[in-house]
Amino acid sequence: MSLGRKFDGPGRAAPGILAAMTVVTPYEPTDEAAVDEAHRIVAAAQAVDLPDIPAPDRAEFGLDVAHPPHGNQVVRALARQDGVAVGHVWIRMPQLDNTENASGELVVDPAHRRRGVGRALLAYARRVALDHGRRRLISSTVGALPGGPARSTAGAAFAAAVGAQAALAEVRRRQDVTALDRAALAALEAEARARSSGYRTVTFHGAVPEEYVADVARLESRLIGDAPMGDLIVEAEKVDGERLRQIERIRAARRRRQYHAGAVHEPSGRLVAWTMIDLGPSETWHAWQEITIVDPDHRGHRLGLLVKVENLRYVLAHEPALRAIDTWNAAANDHMVSINAQLGYQPVDAWTDWQLTI
Repeated sequence: MSLGRKFDGPGRAAPGILAAMTVVTPYEPTDEAAVDEAHRIVAAAQAVDLPDIPAPDRAEFGLDVAHPPHGNQVVRALARQDGVAVGHVWIRMPQLDNTENASGELVVDPAHRRRGVGRALLAYARRVALDHGRRRLISSTVGALPGGPARSTAGAAFAAAVGAQAALAEVRRRQDVTALDRAALAALEAEARARSSGYRTVTFHGAVPEEYVADVARLESRLIGDAPMGDLIVEAEKVDGERLRQIERIRAARRRRQYHAGAVHEPSGRLVAWTMIDLGPSETWHAWQEITIVDPDHRGHRLGLLVKVENLRYVLAHEPALRAIDTWNAAANDHMVSINAQLGYQPVDAWTDWQLTI
């Protein structure tokens, strides 16, 4: 699940620095010069804040701007000081459910931080959200874990300073697939298959086969209800086959690559467990482990572990340059954290989802 990425801050000018007037103006996806500026800011910030995650190149960034998530209105804007683009914000407003919420990302060029840019971007995001009838803004910040890479505390300090509430603790974990213990993986698979009599695994690339569309849509709809959400005020998404196909069309337009594995209950023929790994259009070494979910009526058969092992083998067979897979888990999601640990995922950094009542 993606609720946005991070607050960037703080927005108050540092001592001895006179903050210039900040002007925030929206731009359209067809404004190539503005998209260039936005990409420059986002890439520069990520290189400083999260250097181990590949920033999207200009082509990928442009595809994301041109093809917003299905069922969402997205507003993007640039902050300028003295005519120079120094910050970027996007605000995502769901139209099909969670219609009182907005989520987003505030990013300030590292060379222009502590000059009031973050607060100007937040003020703009609040106005947009209020104008669209939203009551809450949701975003997230990164922090360091003991023994992990250094991470700035500025984003969390900014979120707290503007009155946001820490609502959900998460941890990003990474699997180094170059260090996979193949014998251990085979043993995990054998154990899972021994517990999953009456189920068979299936794999597919890209769009979900028509025979499984209804089942995948049903599982997707369960995600928010089943996963720990802390104090976030969010409702389950109502996903049906048509909505799933629209989501897939956006992914295809963005030229993303998805690899899926599922478990089919043989007596009923229904797909009752599902997992997906996603890669960007120009990336070969890095991927995202997305949703993994098992129907409650079919838990206790090691199906979550089974489909993740199967999908890992599947993606590696098609993406031989892949070296790292990242995923987020709620800190309280002990079951999925345990599965990921068995597969070799290691904690990298801590994340906090913040909720700001507006």
